[in-house]
Amino acid sequence: MANTKLVALVATLMILLLQVSTFAVARHHGKPDPCEGGDDDSVPGTLHKHKKPGHCPSPGGGSGGGTAGVMTVNGFEKGQDGGGPAECDGKYHSNGDLIVALSTRWYAGGRRCHKPIRITSKHSGRTVVARVVDECDSRHGCKDNIVDTSAAVWKALGHDTSIGEVPVTWSDA
Repeated sequence: MANTKLVALVATLMILLLQVSTFAVARHHGKPDPCEGGDDDSVPGTLHKHKKPGHCPSPGGGSGGGTAGVMTVNGFEKGQDGGGPAECDGKYHSNGDLIVALSTRWYAGGRRCHKPIRITSKHSGRTVVARVVDECDSRHGCKDNIVDTSAAVWKALGHDTSIGEVPVTWSDA
């Protein structure tokens, strides 16, 4: 009888320790993406006539200028450093267009395809609206904070592409 009580006590303590340790580990994860995991096929940050505003907030919470990122230059034309055709439509695009590839998390599984985003240069203070056409794949070398844009975006923001990287903020437009 004493052995049964001891086994029950040890089992109860192990379950409690397991629950506490699981909770402690879970607390250290980042905030979940509010746009992930839903069955809703709407586009994050876009206000649809049939959806309530705020359904899926823009990065950065909509106040304070958006989400901080690093703008890099990408070639979207065939044979350039951008690799293959764009993820959103399987086509190549002109570097004269105001277009962008977002890091994997921000690309949101394609939910931002063909949607406009507002990009503001922290150096020049200028803002431009560009259309998302591609993913900068964070699983294959792209950092997770990249706003990879065409030469036209750089020009609109008043920058020379030879700079390489410029700090920016961005949000859904």
